[in-house]
Formats: sequence, C-alpha cells, structure tokens
Amino acid sequence: MPMLNINDIENLTGLSEADAEANIKRYGFNELPSSKKKSILNIIFEVLKEPMFLLLVACGSIYLFLGDVQEAIMLLSFVFVIMGITVYQENKTEKALDALRDLSSPRALVIRDGQQKVVAGKFIVKDDIIILKEGDRIPADAILLWGLNLCVDESVLTGESVPVRKLPLQENYENTRQHPGGDDLPFLYSSCLVVQGQGVARVTGT
Repeated sequence: MPMLNINDIENLTGLSEADAEANIKRYGFNELPSSKKKSILNIIFEVLKEPMFLLLVACGSIYLFLGDVQEAIMLLSFVFVIMGITVYQENKTEKALDALRDLSSPRALVIRDGQQKVVAGKFIVKDDIIILKEGDRIPADAILLWGLNLCVDESVLTGESVPVRKLPLQENYENTRQHPGGDDLPFLYSSCLVVQGQGVARVTGT
C-alpha cells in the first residue's frame, strides 16, 4: 500500500472480520508463545523428584527408624517448607509471565470493515490497519502509511532514550529490512511507545 494523504484515511476499509479471523488461523495470535500452565499437582510432583527433597525424606526416615522422633519431625517439616516455597515461587513466576504477555499485547485501534474499533493486541493480524496517537504502545511490527509529527521511543530495542522521528512509507522502502533506530524511517516496532504525533500504519508482522 503506497503512502497515504489525509484525504485517503477516511476511505480506508482495512481488513474484514473474516479476513482477520483467517489470518489468526494462519499466523496465530499476536502474543508471546507460552507453555502449558503448570498445575499445583505438577509442581508438587517436580518437587518430589528434587535430590534435596529425597535426601531430607531419607534422613528423616532414618532418624525415625532409629527412634529419634524429634530429629525426624524436624527434617520432615523442612520437606513441607521447601514444598510450600517452591509452589509459591512457581505460582509467582506464572503470574509474572502472564503480566509480561499482557504488556507485550496492548489494546489497539484498528480499521476493519471500514469502521474504527478497539481490539485486544492479541487479535491484531498481519495487514491490519492501525491508528496510532501519542501515548499508544505499538501492538505489532508495522510500516507507517501516514503520519503527522510522529515520534517513537524505541529504547526497549535500542537502549537510546531519545525518540526517533517517523516518516511515511516511500516506495523504495517497501522491501527493505531495517534495524530499529534512526530518524525519518517508516518502520514501527512492537512494544515501542508513541511519544508524539499521530499516524496510520499497516501491520507487517505479529
């Protein structure tokens, strides 16, 4: 799609909902890949296989066999403490990963069937037309079709704290792969923050 002018924006229809659903089936959701969530039983089973856990159980059993009940109870109590700490830490890790997935998949304003609508970032698909404004987090890699004083903070990718200025797509850029950073380029990257201006972009990858 060539560079747009301000009059073209009102005529954009974007993808249809059917096309968006087809792209989701083809490319998958716009989110970080995740493994199957561990259940409490799975976590406990993993703890049971730990060498330290087996050592404590063995030592506790030996003390119990020798008649030293107090030492046996103390060692076996450590078993439950270790199990409790491990379950807590695993559950905390799962929540942190869920939060990270939510952060990498923000809500976005798209044009579909000729209408502007807000969708969850995970439902953004390749070739979606997205509308960006100051304060938005870019939901997926995209290429700028129209922009007005658009500046983006790409520090999450480059480490540079100074925002970069974005200019709309030129024909000779269409098939050129570029790295993040640098002014006057049309390339936008997932999770970067729009700090100034507004723009319309086409999603190139999720």
